[in-house]
Amino acid sequence: MVAPAARLAAALLALAGPATAVECRQALALALDVSSSVDAEEDTLQRGGLAAALIAPEVAAAFFAADLPVTLAVYEWSGRYNQTLLIDWRLIRDAGDLLDVAETLAASRRSHDDYPTAMGHALGYGAGLLGRAPACLMQTLDMAGDGENNEGFGPALAYAEFPFAEITVNGLVVNAADFEGEQSLIHFYRSEVLHGPGAFLEVAQGFADYERAMRRKLLRELSPPVIGALSLAPANVAR
Repeated sequence: MVAPAARLAAALLALAGPATAVECRQALALALDVSSSVDAEEDTLQRGGLAAALIAPEVAAAFFAADLPVTLAVYEWSGRYNQTLLIDWRLIRDAGDLLDVAETLAASRRSHDDYPTAMGHALGYGAGLLGRAPACLMQTLDMAGDGENNEGFGPALAYAEFPFAEITVNGLVVNAADFEGEQSLIHFYRSEVLHGPGAFLEVAQGFADYERAMRRKLLRELSPPVIGALSLAPANVAR
């Protein structure tokens, strides 16, 4: 009997075609909001929450659910010129790789704390980052934040001007302090930020809930049934 992971790997390779060489099944870029609306305590919660979510047993199992690995990158964003790479592309081949990434994130310190929310510029940076990722079958960008765009160009212009044709953009909203603000931010993400086939949104009920929401989002992105359902051409692969 063929193991489930082997069957999944064969299906993924079939999507790429016989002449395509791929290194990974997914390139996943995670973007953390460090704009001025995120205070020091909240930043600690999101940074630690992401690190903890990555090594949660069910998330780790999803990372290793197929023979082809996932490659991971993480960056911070805030103002139009304020994006900082925390983890450059890293192939996650085993639990040691995942733990090393989580420990690096947990020990990291934010690069900026007094700039506004330049979502379009953050998306453009993410597109450039994914443009130099290893050849993978899928490309995913995760935009996490607690506010709407308030500096520079917005998501619509980013999607028009940067190479997003093969990139899915998912979102993680950290809700506002009041219901009206929360609904406005959720609408902004759903109408302007989510991009590509199957894009989805997760909502964290404050930064204390960041780990749970991130864990749920990573599971949804990485689990084999989602991957096996795709019929897209490989991302970032010369054809």
